[in-house]
This record gives sequence, C-alpha cells and structure tokens, in this order.
Amino acid sequence: MVGYLINGVSKVYGGSIPTETLVDINLKIEDGEFLSILGPSGCGKSTLLEILAGLQLPSSGDVLFGGKKMQGPGIERGVVFQDPSLYPWRTVLQNVELGLELRHATKAERRAAAQKYLDMVGLQGFEHKYPHHLSGGMKQRAGLARALANSPEVLLMDEPFGAVDHLTRLQLQDDLLNIWAAEKKTVVFVTHDVSEAVFLGDRVVLLSPRPGRINKIFRVPNKYPRKRDDIELLKIQNDIYAAIHEVKTQEHLEYII
Repeated sequence: MVGYLINGVSKVYGGSIPTETLVDINLKIEDGEFLSILGPSGCGKSTLLEILAGLQLPSSGDVLFGGKKMQGPGIERGVVFQDPSLYPWRTVLQNVELGLELRHATKAERRAAAQKYLDMVGLQGFEHKYPHHLSGGMKQRAGLARALANSPEVLLMDEPFGAVDHLTRLQLQDDLLNIWAAEKKTVVFVTHDVSEAVFLGDRVVLLSPRPGRINKIFRVPNKYPRKRDDIELLKIQNDIYAAIHEVKTQEHLEYII
C-alpha cells in the first residue's frame, strides 16, 4: 500500500467565466490512513477526490502516488460514488465481477473474489438477484464489493452513504470500518456530515467554501472501535462546527466591508 503527496493543487474550470474550484491544496495522506474530507456543497471536495482517482488533472500543482506523479486512473485506486451505478441487466455477482472480467481474470478467480467481498459486505444470498431487487443500502454494499474485488490499494469514496436512510447509514459506517480494519487499505472518504467524518476518520480535512482551500486539519486520536457518544468525539465535532462558523463570520464581515 502507498500514500499520496499533494503539492500545490489548484483546479480551474474554463469557460467564458472561469470557475476556481480548488486553491493550493497541500496534503500528505499516509499509507493505511482513513482520511475524511469535509466541506460544504460546492467546495471542491468531489473534484479533489476525482483528482486523487486520476479522473481529472489539476490545473496546477501535482499529485504523487507511491512516489510517482499521477497521470491518470489506475487499478490500484478503487472509487465508490454516491450512485453505485450497477448494470441492471447483470446480477449482483456479475456486477461485482465486472472489473476482474475486464482484466481477463479466469471465471474461477472472478467468482472467488466476488463471493469473498459479497460475504464481507453482508450480501451473501443475493448473488443472483438483480439491482432492482435491492434496497439503496444493499446497492451501495454491492458497489463497495465491486471496488474491493479489484484489490485496490486505496479506496476513494465520494459521499457513498448520502442517499440512504439514517439507520442504514450508521450500519454502513460500522461495516466500512470493519472492512477497513480487515483489509488495511488507505481510505479517502468525502462527506458533508460532520459526525460521520469524525466517527470514521483518523484525520478530518475541513475545506473552506468555494474555492476550496484547506481550512483546518483535525486529528482524531480515539482508538477503534469507537462509540458515537464518546465525549472526545463530540468535542472534535464542536471544534469543527466552531471553525465552520468562524469562516462564515469572516465571509460576512468581508461582504459588509
């Protein structure tokens, strides 16, 4: 497993009126770390994740992955989006096997890997169901299993639990931490939910409103497994809310001036 080194990354989208999305992001992501990226809508956190995936290139700056400059996507990076985008004509098992199929793995290899991760995410017994048979949470589990089946070194997750109900979301958080503990992968998890970011992450990177800059980085020293009502976690959440409020107050003052 390897980590990231992000050096002065900025992103500007062109057009008649260019949109500055990210500004001067400098960050090191450690091997095996669970990093939460937190920020308001439109702050560029999904753009940053896509840059880490190699799906977009920065306008300036660079990203090193395993000590080498990234030039595009690679099989060592698995991405899980909010919409798992399962193919409706393929069974759950066939959806999870897809990446391995594209890599020309044997049928036995595909089946073994897919079954391992379907079991791990709690979808045993649903292998031969189609996506329309699944709940939202189960579809997200299938999307996670599909990413894991390719044996990536890093999991990049873009608000993967944003579309499910609260109780399902809590269960998926617990399941993800169990998988992370078992697989020892680096995880970068984008969210706009403060409690989720703190409960999951070794560190929480708070981005400012657009254009996204690193506002503050909060370290979460609590050992796993964690309890959501732990007073230390609640204190870190309050510190993050205070930092968000400070930014809003500063923006309001600048607007008045």
